[in-house]
Amino acid sequence: MRLKHFTVAFGQQLFKSLGDESRLRILHLLWRNHEMVVADLEQVLDFTQTKTSRQLSYLKNAGLVNVRRLDNWMYYSLKEETAELLHQLLAQMEKDPQLLHDQQIYQTLWSNRELAAYKLQNRHWHGR
Repeated sequence: MRLKHFTVAFGQQLFKSLGDESRLRILHLLWRNHEMVVADLEQVLDFTQTKTSRQLSYLKNAGLVNVRRLDNWMYYSLKEETAELLHQLLAQMEKDPQLLHDQQIYQTLWSNRELAAYKLQNRHWHGR
């Protein structure tokens, strides 16, 4: 589903969300990576768990992000209805040094995680 029209109240929430650097950085990471867990956002952005959760809660209440729980993990993603609008806005900032740096950190984190998983999977276990 796509957002075609929105109310002044939604517009106000949208622009308030985009007016905060922390929330803008979170939205950019979610846009680039589709779905992320709180712990990854904390690590990439160097935020506390409290700050990260507070900002994500604001974005959820503003109607910009979805959350789903899987076991103990909370996964956040852009709401389908707002993804196209956010894509248009965030694409204009894609070359921002801070946003590029955040994405590089996430890519390094992800590649290290995949390497560790590969090593564990191919490890030869010796019984004792």
